[in-house]
Parts: sequence; C-alpha cells; structure tokens
Amino acid sequence: MFLGIDLDEAEVAELAARYAGLVEDAVCACDAVPGAVEFLTGNAGRRKIFAVSGTPEDELRRITDRRGITAYFDAVYGSPRGKEEIIEDVLGRFGKQPDEAVMVGDTMTDYRAAVATRVPFIGRVEPTRRSPFPDGVNVISDLTGLAALINGS
Repeated sequence: MFLGIDLDEAEVAELAARYAGLVEDAVCACDAVPGAVEFLTGNAGRRKIFAVSGTPEDELRRITDRRGITAYFDAVYGSPRGKEEIIEDVLGRFGKQPDEAVMVGDTMTDYRAAVATRVPFIGRVEPTRRSPFPDGVNVISDLTGLAALINGS
C-alpha cells in the first residue's frame, strides 16, 4: 500500500522509474554552477578531471551526455561504488599521491571521502546557505576562479 493505494511491484517500479526520469530531466535542464563549464573547457586535457558522485553511475553518465559535458571528464563514476573507493581507485590507477589531487564537493559525504583518502578538499556552498564544512576548509560559492584556487594563485 502506498498513499492509501494498493500497488503491485510492477506499479511501484513504474512510478519509481517515472519519478527518476522527472528528476533526471530537471537536473539536465537546470543551469550549470557558474564557472563550471568554463573550468571544464579551460582545463580538460590539461589536467585529469573526474566526476565522482553518489548518483547511480548509469544515470550520471546519461546526465553528463545530455548536458554535453562527458568529453571534458577523463571518467565519470557513480554509485553503487562509494566515493572513497572511487578516489582510491583513480589515485592508484594513475599513480598519484593524495596531495596531487583535489576534491571539489558540496556535501559532507564529499568532504568525508576526501578526508578518508587524504585528498585536499574545496567545498562549494551556495551564497545563501551556511557552510556544513568544518572551520578552515576552503569554501567557494561557485566555480569561477577554481583553477586559480587549485593552482594556488
């Protein structure tokens, strides 16, 4: 029973798929974070860039394809693997030390994955929101100037 309505498994699955489609459409239609596209276009090929998300990987790849940004990433990773596992895999595969990478994220899950893998972290927090990150964490409101921050300028 759902909302007082008897549904069988097939009906629940259909409603869940419709909802997932609506969410994916909304994500694809929303504006990019200011500076994101500029960072990707200016840095793809100059440095390794990976998308690491808790979004299911097949859905994440559809989203990056639909938004026309897949080519800017060296790889796109999502669940079911956890962020820590993905970061460790990427570091190992490319022979990089944690201090040779940077994780940019907007959730405490991102922050905890960076801390667990010893990768420096930059938090993104919208200007109208309070930062969930501990004091001392670099926080930016958008991705404008991200390259300069990463390069230490």
